[in-house]
Amino acid sequence: MRNTAMRRLVLAFAGLLLPATILAAVPTNPGATPGITSLQGQFLVATPAMRDPRFDHTVILMLRHDRDGAFGIVINRPAGERPLSELLAAIGDKNAAVSGSVRVFGGGPVEPQIGFVIHSTDYRIAETLDVDSRVAMTSNAQVLRDIADGKGPKKSLVAFGYAGWAPGQLEGELGRNAWYVAPADENLIFDDDRDKLWDHAVARRTQDL
Repeated sequence: MRNTAMRRLVLAFAGLLLPATILAAVPTNPGATPGITSLQGQFLVATPAMRDPRFDHTVILMLRHDRDGAFGIVINRPAGERPLSELLAAIGDKNAAVSGSVRVFGGGPVEPQIGFVIHSTDYRIAETLDVDSRVAMTSNAQVLRDIADGKGPKKSLVAFGYAGWAPGQLEGELGRNAWYVAPADENLIFDDDRDKLWDHAVARRTQDL
């Protein structure tokens, strides 16, 4: 991972800011690039050869992968339950009279103060990023408000931070057998037991590296 990923993973709920867009963080030009097979919409699954303890037994949903680099969210590092009212208060909506809570995940060591919501495609606002035909991502305060109001996506996963790779970096890690590649599955993203998710993702791998 790039140098900014070296800082300790901290989920900064106090003072949380969900930006209107994360385009600066997301690699652009997602179309096919000669010499690169895009892993967008697939899982990266840490292999036993993974030497970075921050990614030991992780499963990452890849949101972008092209000639400009790669970007994904770890989906099997739960960080506990947080009341929706607390999250909304942290982004300035301190008078929100809402109940309920959401499970929050550590999405990766880069920019841990930024929140992301991975969700089903039945929900969309202007800043929503399509991952594939079944899964999308939104990094905007409105999605939390809509979840609180019962207007959000049917299925969702809230994460803070992400995993990012510079151009060619992920390809190098694949070449060093650090990752398996597996087809993503909605049930694994949203519903599967997080303690068993790595095993289930490994069982789906399409590439022994």
